Amino acid sequence: MSTESVQTTQNTRRGAQQEQSGSSEFPYTGTPTTCDGAEAVVWVETHISQGSGAYPITSSTTMGSGFNQAVANGETNLWGDPLLFFEPESEHSAATFCEGFAVAGGRVTNFTSGQGLVLMKEVLYTISGKRLPVVFNIGARALTSHSLNVHAGHDDVMSVADCGWGMLFGRNAQEAGDLCLISRRAAEASCTPFFNVQDGFLTTHTVESASLVEPEFMKDYIGNPEGKLINLMDPGNPIMSGTVQNQDSYMKGKIAQRGYYDQVGPALQEAFDEFYRNTGRRYEMVAPYRCEDAEYILVGLGSFMETTQTTVDFLRDEKGIRAGCLNLYCFRPFPSRQIVEALKNCKAFTVIERMDDPLSTTGNHLTREIKAAFCDAATGQNGLEKIERIPQIFHGSAGLGSRDVRPGDIHAIFKNMIQGEKDYFCVGIKHPLALPIAEDPDLRPQGAFSMRGHSVGGFGSVTTNKVIATIAGQVFGKDVQAYPKYGSEKKGLPTTYYLTIADSHIYSHSELEHVDLVVLNDANALFSGNPLKGMVDGGAIFMQSPYGNPVDVWARIPQQHKQTIRENNLRVFFIDMVSIAREVASMPDLEMRMQGIVLLGAFLKLTPFRESSGMSDEQVYEGVEKALRKYFGKRGEQVVQDNLVCVKRGYGEMQQVLPEIMQLETNGTQHSSKPR
Repeated sequence: MSTESVQTTQNTRRGAQQEQSGSSEFPYTGTPTTCDGAEAVVWVETHISQGSGAYPITSSTTMGSGFNQAVANGETNLWGDPLLFFEPESEHSAATFCEGFAVAGGRVTNFTSGQGLVLMKEVLYTISGKRLPVVFNIGARALTSHSLNVHAGHDDVMSVADCGWGMLFGRNAQEAGDLCLISRRAAEASCTPFFNVQDGFLTTHTVESASLVEPEFMKDYIGNPEGKLINLMDPGNPIMSGTVQNQDSYMKGKIAQRGYYDQVGPALQEAFDEFYRNTGRRYEMVAPYRCEDAEYILVGLGSFMETTQTTVDFLRDEKGIRAGCLNLYCFRPFPSRQIVEALKNCKAFTVIERMDDPLSTTGNHLTREIKAAFCDAATGQNGLEKIERIPQIFHGSAGLGSRDVRPGDIHAIFKNMIQGEKDYFCVGIKHPLALPIAEDPDLRPQGAFSMRGHSVGGFGSVTTNKVIATIAGQVFGKDVQAYPKYGSEKKGLPTTYYLTIADSHIYSHSELEHVDLVVLNDANALFSGNPLKGMVDGGAIFMQSPYGNPVDVWARIPQQHKQTIRENNLRVFFIDMVSIAREVASMPDLEMRMQGIVLLGAFLKLTPFRESSGMSDEQVYEGVEKALRKYFGKRGEQVVQDNLVCVKRGYGEMQQVLPEIMQLETNGTQHSSKPR
């Protein structure tokens, strides 16, 4: 993200981890903007690092391309060093490049995911063994086992948990950026490399409201790499590293490394504390939520822990269940003492993980670590205070390959704890081990507005969704969450995208079942599945149609959907996005992608945000143009203006199928016109 793209707004925002007592108390509360987790990381790394060696793999690609774009633009870091981006022939080679860069005393980063991270493993050991304080940013992704999946999973990061690296997990874009900075300070203070982990696609590609750390604070918090980092290749002060060691030496050097690892925990805590003192955003090794008197607690890592947090509120307030949740920001060093302290007084707790290791009969990685911690606590070993009892422990798999994790799934997990049914379970699929969902509540913030779109990859609708989120956040001052659901196949196949706009932070990270607006970029969605599922009473449908007469549009809607529209008082709007894009696009290759951008004009007209903002049309379009320039500016000014024309035509040319037309039964009648 370039400096020019950061647009300030009237309101400041905070994530779940923030404790904000007023801007006067904290000097650096951040610059409010909208961005995804990848952009938040790039913002930090392009300011504090000197270079990156990366062979980006989905879902880390946008982090690598963002850093590379800064290099292409001639940007420098905070100390005036020109940035360097090197892409070798593989992830293994990229890690080796980072090793060499750091050995020479440079501050370097990497962006990787999935198989790419596993391919690096050989080099990861040597990086930690040489005490090189690099930071690798990970878009956590399911490994290719029985099939290929490019979406969220934690088996990739757990496969390298034994390499001697610190490991932090963020739940959202705000935390991904903040923890990137915190990782760097802790790494350099302890001479230990760190992984900064966020969930692939669910965080890397989800646009949210966030506050980007100010460059002035980053400069002071991290410090100039020159003179701070050790150059092991300095001929004036030669140091031997990477030698061959036999029986007399290897073990002595290996155990001696523990002296460095003893520094990691204190260095990380100091980084957390200093970050809070300046920003007001509080991070700890673990973050208990409503655990003080909780009888049942859910434990986990990553984005679904925000869904868990809002579900805990629901269970407490609506069901009378004394529920709590424990989010782990830190997996390495493993916070045994803090975990036991938070969980020791509950009746039972459940550990959920984005992976499945069935040959481990004691559970997945996090479950095994927590069980071991309680074994130590039961005997008072390894510095843990002795406890009298161990709560009942359940564990399960959830969200593998970005499988949706809903509030209903979380509710089922707590129900399983209370009833003591399955020691191990899964959620979100049909299987004998799966927990059934009895109730799936709508836990969006009060007054939230949600949109679900059904499209085809390549139409530009996912980018349009990001543009809308940017406008809602930066022009109208709302909190936003926008994310796509598409597969590895990309262009030509069905895509679903989601957007929620609210006045407060949006905690639920799950596919939207309750929506105010459904967009049909591809009208064929009406003939496969039920795209109108979950629409609220009085909601709106906006659809692509080549027909100019509302009667013809209504005639081609399947009968079952007509019934839904009437019963739920839904409004139907339409426009020929294809024709508009074809007429406006000055570059033929942009025709397909510009179809989606017409939606933005319809959004401005169908939603209350423009009117409630009190802004003039000129002010709104000024904000729209800035958002379009952020996403399309690199294609040239003409492309930006073409997109703006599409937006204005979408706003002015959209038509409605009026209620009196909806009462007509047109099955079997002759249509009045042909497609335009």
